Amino acid sequence: MKSDKLQGFGKRKAIDRLMTVLSFLCVLVALVPLISMLLTVVTKGVLALNLDFLTQLPKAVGESGGGFGNAIQGTFIVVGIACLISLPIGIFSGVFLSEYGANSIALGVRFISDVLSGTPSIIAGIFSYTLVVKSFGSWSALAGGFALSLIMIPIITRTVEESLRLVPLEVREASLALGIRRWRTILNIVMITAKAGIITGIILATARASGEAAPLLFTSGFSNSWASSLTNQPVSTLPVMIYTYAISPFEDWRAKAWAGALVLMILILILNVGMRFATKGKYSWRNF
Repeated sequence: MKSDKLQGFGKRKAIDRLMTVLSFLCVLVALVPLISMLLTVVTKGVLALNLDFLTQLPKAVGESGGGFGNAIQGTFIVVGIACLISLPIGIFSGVFLSEYGANSIALGVRFISDVLSGTPSIIAGIFSYTLVVKSFGSWSALAGGFALSLIMIPIITRTVEESLRLVPLEVREASLALGIRRWRTILNIVMITAKAGIITGIILATARASGEAAPLLFTSGFSNSWASSLTNQPVSTLPVMIYTYAISPFEDWRAKAWAGALVLMILILILNVGMRFATKGKYSWRNF
């Protein structure tokens, strides 16, 4: 009997080691393409990255020099507009689904959110073109921001909902038992407790939108000048400039496309690190 137990223990230990090794190998397999992509972008992008690239306008075909200054400006503008539209809608929708979601309206909101999450981004671009570009008669930063907001809203909504659901029910009950109104409980306690998940959802949505080129091809367009209007002027963005320069037959343009990709990765990295650092150690409602 004792030998059977020892054999069973040895078998379980061998299986445990095998699964550990397999898990480690799966992690390595997942890291190989990621590290390869990062190294490729860094090694090729750093060659064309300089101060002129960050501050100057693109040069005409055949002229050397120039940069993506207007595209960097346009990316901040378009993504900023998308955040202004999507953050209030996404956060309040997530709060509604989590705190008041036991009804048929919530089922419809969840269904629409799930459908939007799986919709190709180019569809958002076509919809925004029909709704915004045709209304104003021109490509614009507003149209681009509206298209990106359609991508961000479902991500933020579902992330906020799931983050709030992780807050223990006892926290809500304790607050209500002290006579605090429900809306203040949600705003000052539940949302503060779930702050980490909410911020993560916002970062993921912003990073996803920042790298989208397809919807911007239909909405913000392409321009070789600085942005001066939000509604009646095409605005260049980094994803569109990268796409345009990457498919060109000019070696200098392709080099700038790699530099643009590196700048976009750095901006997203700064966003992630900055948000994490700004909220480090402040996720608990006990600190407020």
